[in-house]
Amino acid sequence: MLNITELLDEIKASPFEEVVINAPHTGTVEFVVDAPGAKVIGPSGAWREKPGTLLARLERERNKKPIHAALKGVVEHVHTELAGRFVQAGTRLMTIRHFLNKEEVLDRLLRKTLHLFNAPERAKYYFRPDIDIKVKSKGCQTVEIRPGMDLFIVSRMKRESQLNYDGPEGIIYAVYFEANQNIDAGAPLIGVCRKDQLSAIQDVVSRVQSEWVEQD
Repeated sequence: MLNITELLDEIKASPFEEVVINAPHTGTVEFVVDAPGAKVIGPSGAWREKPGTLLARLERERNKKPIHAALKGVVEHVHTELAGRFVQAGTRLMTIRHFLNKEEVLDRLLRKTLHLFNAPERAKYYFRPDIDIKVKSKGCQTVEIRPGMDLFIVSRMKRESQLNYDGPEGIIYAVYFEANQNIDAGAPLIGVCRKDQLSAIQDVVSRVQSEWVEQD
């Protein structure tokens, strides 16, 4: 088990991530937000149907396409020298400093403390039907697993195969995949907590909930 206090202190020392905004396609740049220090917000609404702050537009073939902020944060740097210029896809336009919220901090800590069982290949993954029913009706933390257990159905190229769990015995504490979506090889499918570590994991959750101060 990793040192929870040490991990939490490490995140507190650098409670943000730098988000780079790149041009999604070619076009002529028009900045809407062009000064460092500007506060931006991400998508909102019940289904995130309301776009985030409009950052810039790219004009291509007389068609202006918007670039919106995907996360809440503060603009750190804007490449204003690109204003009015034609840029290639992938060109860096600006950088946003995003301060971590409680959910993001907890996710980072759990990914370091839980045993992550990763996707062996790019494919769609599903729980075995009886496991899926239990997860949906009672929650993933009611599912106990053991090495070699038939746990997943892998769907790739219209073919399905079985994937057995290969990791320590425990309970499924977190689920990181969604059905009907392709998961990249190496991406985590589930986070597993050994029974003897459950109290420590619960301490992680309570400490983050009580100690983490979110920035406006």
